[in-house]
Amino acid sequence: MNTNSSPRGLTRRQLLSRASAAGAAFVAGAGFIAAPDAAWAYETTHLDSQVFATLVQMARDIYPHDRIPDANYVEAVKGYDTPETAVAITAGIAALDAAARGKGFASYIDTGWERDRVDILRGMEESAFFQQVRGGLVTGLYNQKSVWPIFGYEGESYSQGGYIDRGFDDINWL
Repeated sequence: MNTNSSPRGLTRRQLLSRASAAGAAFVAGAGFIAAPDAAWAYETTHLDSQVFATLVQMARDIYPHDRIPDANYVEAVKGYDTPETAVAITAGIAALDAAARGKGFASYIDTGWERDRVDILRGMEESAFFQQVRGGLVTGLYNQKSVWPIFGYEGESYSQGGYIDRGFDDINWL
């Protein structure tokens, strides 16, 4: 089959491979966003894909964990892709981008160094937008069972008889 004659334009595979070749941090299209390494993809319904990509980067910068994959950050913020939150999130990302431009960058997501993005976030940390996203990440990110093993959390213990008989003191890093 000749993939160049696809009536729908680029296939997902072609899109991802071209984005990887370009070295893009994210591939954003109309309602679609994907990592260039194909580790995750998400189709937005109410947020612009660039806004969503910026929201994912913001989430990673607020709670940075090198061992947590981007897909978990996507899962943590996809709850903002609703009709009820889209206007506020879009306005908040616009303010974040404006703050980045004020520091000489094209946009927040185009700010190459984490320390520069964190400085931008520090300037916004008292805003309602920042507090909404930060607060949502506490449960949105850390309530995902797939991240628990990264932190050594074994889950609830009540159904297994509690912590007393399950090695509550086997923590070797204290």
